[in-house]
Amino acid sequence: MPRTIRASVVQTCSARFSIPDTLNKLDQLTRLARDRDRSQLCVFPEAFIGGYPKLSTFGASVGTRTDVGRDQFARYHAGAIEVPSPALTRIEEISRETGVFLVVGIIERELGTLYCTVVFVDPVKGYVGKHRKLVPTAMERLMWGQGDASTLPVLEKKFDGVEGEVGTRLSATICCLGTELYCAPTVDARPEWQSTMQHIALEGGCFVLAACQYAEAKDFPDEHFVFMGAGTLPEPNKVMIEGGSVIISPLGTILAGPLRDAEGVLTADLDLDDVVRKKFDLDVVGHYARNDIFKLSVNVP
Repeated sequence: MPRTIRASVVQTCSARFSIPDTLNKLDQLTRLARDRDRSQLCVFPEAFIGGYPKLSTFGASVGTRTDVGRDQFARYHAGAIEVPSPALTRIEEISRETGVFLVVGIIERELGTLYCTVVFVDPVKGYVGKHRKLVPTAMERLMWGQGDASTLPVLEKKFDGVEGEVGTRLSATICCLGTELYCAPTVDARPEWQSTMQHIALEGGCFVLAACQYAEAKDFPDEHFVFMGAGTLPEPNKVMIEGGSVIISPLGTILAGPLRDAEGVLTADLDLDDVVRKKFDLDVVGHYARNDIFKLSVNVP
């Protein structure tokens, strides 16, 4: 019996850091993936809701912070969302109305701290889990806190297949607990990132669904560039984040993408039996493991 589902990665960006406008984009692009491609699962980029303040310094250098930088962080903090919140309720509504399972990158606010978070939303159950980025990269540590072991979910989901239900396990964090669909929201647009995604697919024996932002200057609020100290606004079509979204099979085959220099939706049929086909070669937590030599311990609750 075929175990195939149809999944999409959405290459897009925040709408000038506006929560209502960005939720409208989420709605439109989810419906596009469903209506055009019959997608059952859509992965959206890192920091899609809340925004990724590319090139910002928040007025910080070693030993000092500026008032302008503090003001910028206060605005960024105000544009984040809480879990739960009306914004999350809207994501649940979009998932329920379209019948599409959504994996969405958000900037999450909890009290005074922001987190780079991915939320998982089921069309029937609603919000079912989240993953907070464990270690923000480089300057991201200035604006985001660290996640912990409490948000490392591996979720089980049943999709409608051609000949009945198709069960799978998905996550945005680890491959060692049976993950079949590794959802990778990102803003890393470097061509070298493709090699990382392909290696995760091969080593983890899982599908990789990497959704990267594509953003131009017009997608940022004008104040973003004012806070950066720019004397004039850049050309509206200046590319800020180049994209590079891709879907890769457990065998390392690129099924869709990489998409660069444009917004868009990539879709592929995922034959979940490819996971088993790859495990025949390499199962890093099974027959290929050597626990007598070294062990990996993951501190999940």
